[in-house]
Amino acid sequence: MANLLQIPSDDSVLLRVSHSNLKSFSADVRFSLQMTVESVKEKLWKKSGTSVDSMSLELFDDTGAKVSDLNDNSKPFGFYSPHDGYRLNILDLDPSSVTAGGWLEDTSLVEKYSISEEAYDKLGGTFRKYKEKFASQNPSVVENKITDNYMEDLCANIKVGDRCEVEPGEKRGVVKFVGRAENIAPGFWIGVQYDEPLGKHDGMVRGKRYFTCPSLHGAMVRPEKVKVGDYPEKDPFEEDEI
Repeated sequence: MANLLQIPSDDSVLLRVSHSNLKSFSADVRFSLQMTVESVKEKLWKKSGTSVDSMSLELFDDTGAKVSDLNDNSKPFGFYSPHDGYRLNILDLDPSSVTAGGWLEDTSLVEKYSISEEAYDKLGGTFRKYKEKFASQNPSVVENKITDNYMEDLCANIKVGDRCEVEPGEKRGVVKFVGRAENIAPGFWIGVQYDEPLGKHDGMVRGKRYFTCPSLHGAMVRPEKVKVGDYPEKDPFEEDEI
């Protein structure tokens, strides 16, 4: 029988560790050959959750053949002649163990927590309570939620070709587009070609062309900012009265 003193103190082995109850459990762990079997179990307990008292160890070689059962806690690990690449299997002997029955791996086995609507309403600090508080403190935000038909009614008297004036700034131009512009935001929009280079584009917005006009003469604005009517181009030489 091997003597502890015959095992070099710097010798260690790298083993693949498996678990009888945890099919997905697999780890490469390095062990000193000087460690007792009990010390090996203590190290594995921290990794697997199986208690030392409920743990039995089996050693398999690199071909899958069983080498031995590590049934003496007082013996040094090196006594059982493990080599790099061998597999150490943990047997959990406790039928009530936390690892038994697949509880740690199969979430479908866990009873789902549920609560009635009445009980939930009585709780404080819930997301529902937060939404109710936010709505009471910010009614305008909740009420002004933008829909696909937002400001459609304001477009009734606006048509392509109308002369218009856009606020702020009394910018004049001609209506070039009336309708939805989903890639900008929900609701209705008016596309305007300004008489002067007061815009931001040439009728193309975020990769979609809504109309065509000279560069920096185009704008997409909400209907509430547009007034149509007799708005001729402003005379650039017009001066204020003195």
